[in-house]
Amino acid sequence: MTQESFKSGFVSIIGRPNVGKSTFLNRVISQKIAIMSDKPQTTRNKVQGVLTTDTSQTIFIDTPGIHKPRHKLGDFMMKVAHNTLKEVDLILFMINAEEGYGKGDEFIIERLKGVKTPVFLIVNKIDRIHPDELLVLIDEYRTRYPFQEIVPISALEGNNIDTLLKQIEDYLPEGPQFYPSDQVTDHPERFIISELIREKVLHLTREEIPHSIAVSIESIQERENGSVYVSATIVVERDSQKGIVIGKRGSLLKEIGKRARTDIEALLGSSVFLELWVKVQKDWRNKMSQLRDFGFREDEY
Repeated sequence: MTQESFKSGFVSIIGRPNVGKSTFLNRVISQKIAIMSDKPQTTRNKVQGVLTTDTSQTIFIDTPGIHKPRHKLGDFMMKVAHNTLKEVDLILFMINAEEGYGKGDEFIIERLKGVKTPVFLIVNKIDRIHPDELLVLIDEYRTRYPFQEIVPISALEGNNIDTLLKQIEDYLPEGPQFYPSDQVTDHPERFIISELIREKVLHLTREEIPHSIAVSIESIQERENGSVYVSATIVVERDSQKGIVIGKRGSLLKEIGKRARTDIEALLGSSVFLELWVKVQKDWRNKMSQLRDFGFREDEY
């Protein structure tokens, strides 16, 4: 195969919070690189997943769910989501079939009207609605925006994913292979490990805790026996939150560590000793110095 016939490009996945963007990315890459949670606004950074075949390489960008910001972290997340629209070859606008058209979709469509990039409408979670409802839903969105393609899928079940990937490849320009064939993300292991720990906190806590936490990896060391030692700090905003994350006699923190270790071992392919700490940094989401410490850098976007 000649280099000229190879296709490559960048594809942004956008949509309201909790429509299944991260689930879709993990399904396509066949590896867990984006954390999943039923709580909105889970993704905070651009997470890039790389899918390489014999004929193409697609770099997927999973962006934060578009929402109205309420703090500096929220401003950062929205800047990330909006800026990717200008940088990519194709946009996947994903919706939740169960929720239907809403103000959040209207907000996104208004921004799509200002870009020249082709846009697919991806109707996710079709396994949860009746086919007749799906047709009505598609008709409503079709009147709102001239989508190049409309593709119903179930990211969780894998329905219609192969069809979508073929259509995406059709829209990619000819280009080089940007990443090695076996590379599935551009994020370092340190970032993915911190996200896997944060995911477990999201799963095991409620109410105000999820959006008030960050995870900082203090140390990753390979030991002589081949195992890996990981030390990480879970950062919260208030003393009361620290108590909740630790749990009675450390029970919740122990469960967070147990679940995170399983995923980290799958990622690294070796046994892991995970040590977790909890620290309070008051109002960290509104302090640029602390946001930078957690990898949120305005100058990159």
